[in-house]
Amino acid sequence: MNKTNKILKRLFDVVLSFFGLLLFWPIIFIAWCVASLETKSNGFFIQVRVGLNGNLFHVIKIKTMKKVKGVSTSVTSKNDCRITKSGSFFRNTKIDELPQLWNVLIGDMSFVGPRPDVPGYADQLLGDDRIVLSIRPGITGPASIKYKNEEELLANQNDPEDYNRKVIWPDKVNVNKAYIENYSFFNDIKYIWQTIVG
Repeated sequence: MNKTNKILKRLFDVVLSFFGLLLFWPIIFIAWCVASLETKSNGFFIQVRVGLNGNLFHVIKIKTMKKVKGVSTSVTSKNDCRITKSGSFFRNTKIDELPQLWNVLIGDMSFVGPRPDVPGYADQLLGDDRIVLSIRPGITGPASIKYKNEEELLANQNDPEDYNRKVIWPDKVNVNKAYIENYSFFNDIKYIWQTIVG
């Protein structure tokens, strides 16, 4: 990705996230209230993720899961017992992703890019695969679109965490590498549109 593309991508992110927050803050506030009541805790889910150049940041989402004793995996399948009733709705409508507009505005994330993972995945990439860390992680992207039914896919596996680590994660790395190596601003617009209508 050349310097001009980086500047254009960042300018687009700042403008769109600013107006997105102005437009969607009532929905974010209502969702936060509902999640707070249902989980009996802060309705915002804040977690450390790996970002640009491997630097850590705190991603912000609407909380869609409750704590369940004995369950600690970071991999989530569709039938996960931790997902709340409102959380299922927020996930299906992508409302839980809206607070990430703040992450985009302040520069932690972009609208399009590799999804930010918890430490233990992206930060352990080696060689050419580390190109995935050369851009800001995104709210959506080609890998996210390809695996839009990831939770259903994982629900059909005997060992979802193992399947994610050995099959889904390596494929996502390859998809994201291709996205960066063949970057186009117009493809970003296409991925955003596919996410909205998909």
